[in-house]
Amino acid sequence: MKEGLIKDAYELILKEIQTVITILYLLMVGIGMLFNYKKYARFGINIFDYADVFDFLVTPFQDIRIILVSIITLFFPIGIFWLGIYLKSKFPRFYSIINFGLANKSWYRKFKLVLFAMFLFYVLVETANGYGNYIKNNIDLSQSVSVKYANDELLEGKLIGKSKEVIFLYTENKVKIIPITSLVKEIELN
Repeated sequence: MKEGLIKDAYELILKEIQTVITILYLLMVGIGMLFNYKKYARFGINIFDYADVFDFLVTPFQDIRIILVSIITLFFPIGIFWLGIYLKSKFPRFYSIINFGLANKSWYRKFKLVLFAMFLFYVLVETANGYGNYIKNNIDLSQSVSVKYANDELLEGKLIGKSKEVIFLYTENKVKIIPITSLVKEIELN
């Protein structure tokens, strides 16, 4: 009986592999967008104003730390979820005590899934905050770079990052946004 169940699950996964991969990719893009937003928000930049769709499609793969931190972060809430399932099957009385007897209610299963999703989102947001702080500290400690304009003017500062259209430079406690392919010289955020 178990072999049939495993075989059926395996065949279902093979049939739906494209859908699963697409969902996982979209999840990674969403997580990458969150992490990028938190990174640039530390400097007062709303990255959604300067990046286009293609910048976000490659976001998860630009910094391997985003993928690693996301995977490690996801293990914590998923581990708690599986611990609950284990406790329910092996120690039902203890499980009933730690959830105040609510597991017997008809609405509890839906409530638990909503609570799990909210906890997962919270953990991702807090991890993204930590990532933003880590990146800001690394940028503060990094060496300056020079940007040379077409008229040979030189601008020095710390490289925050770039999108397809602009370069973000932190100089003299100000953020300079330098368009890559435009007649506009620079945009300054105060």
